[in-house]
Amino acid sequence: MKSSFWKNYKFPILLVSGVVIGSILGIILKEKAAVLKPFGDVFINILFTVVVPLIFLSITNSIIQMDDMKRLGKIVASMFVVFIITGLIAATIMIITVRVFNPAEGFQIPITQVEEPNPPKVSEQLVKMITVTDFKDLLSISNMLPLIVFSLFFGFSIKLVGEKAKPLVAVIDGATLALMKLVSIIMYYAPIGLGAYFANLVGKFGPELIGTYARACAVYYPAAFLYFIIFFPIYGYIAAGKYGVKSMKHLITPMITSLSTQSSIATLPINLEASEKIGISEDVRNIVLPIGATAHMDGTCLSGILKIAFLYGVFGMNFTGIEVWIGSIVFVVLAGMANGAIPGGGLISEMLIVSIYGFPPEAFPLIATIGILVDPPATMVNSVGDNVAGMLVSRIVEGKDWFKHAINSSN
Repeated sequence: MKSSFWKNYKFPILLVSGVVIGSILGIILKEKAAVLKPFGDVFINILFTVVVPLIFLSITNSIIQMDDMKRLGKIVASMFVVFIITGLIAATIMIITVRVFNPAEGFQIPITQVEEPNPPKVSEQLVKMITVTDFKDLLSISNMLPLIVFSLFFGFSIKLVGEKAKPLVAVIDGATLALMKLVSIIMYYAPIGLGAYFANLVGKFGPELIGTYARACAVYYPAAFLYFIIFFPIYGYIAAGKYGVKSMKHLITPMITSLSTQSSIATLPINLEASEKIGISEDVRNIVLPIGATAHMDGTCLSGILKIAFLYGVFGMNFTGIEVWIGSIVFVVLAGMANGAIPGGGLISEMLIVSIYGFPPEAFPLIATIGILVDPPATMVNSVGDNVAGMLVSRIVEGKDWFKHAINSSN
């Protein structure tokens, strides 16, 4: 029994141990913990190096291995429906939360009148979001959505070529397997890398959790963790009944990794392994998870509402009214889908909040700081939620018994 427990939970235990030890070192060393940062940076940099080819190969390989194009269309359509619905739920929950607990209570800045919103053209934002001007830009982690679009079309093109493309199909399939093996090798260093990374985070940001920012964090952290603890199992139950709830155990490793790295992209390789253990089929996980890493942002929806409500309070405005709430919900869901999936990627949505809502420039550093402080749990919800989204997509695409093969293979 003990050996079975250790076999199943060895890696999460080692990760937790690394993070706990790193946190203790951060508390003790404080700013001096920065000396450990390079050990964490090595791990993060290696993961980021793997991510671009991993996304390209996994998406392309999923499409070229798929015989049923109708199934692909159903997967993609179901995926975006799930992304939007869960984002709306998350944003609505935070609307209720900030109405009960005002994140900026007792703190106001006397400042010039807020200007009328002047939102950028949707067409311009869409072009920048899904395309780049040069092929080399596709190889950057800051252009994940264009890379995903390119991978999808490249996969379709290989399918259309047919028989003559078979040698290329074999190469892509083999390269995908090799890259996943590389990820499993990299993860042996994870406890050390994440521990060092967490030591630096705790040492650097611990003292800043005071005053008004402490209140904002006190609102967000419980909300994010409760959303994680309550709604993810609910989504799991909707997707696969009791098995879906039990499958939450496979989310421990992605949870720890995302908390430490603060990056959905860096967590993607670990997420793909977790989704395989859950029993999500290869084509579903290789499409939903890479796209979800850049477009499925429940945690960003939660933090987006918090930031908007915070600025309303700071500048003496009332965050009330159905029109204000609905507008905020729609904004954070769309901004979340366009948001970067790298550490600090929230700066994009924060700049959009300031510009679209017409807040003065002084507002940006206020919510940028909040963004930094709430980034770990926000990324956790964003990243781990992709596995749950994959389960829901599997339920829609494959029916209520989609998970039965996973149960049979584990017996």
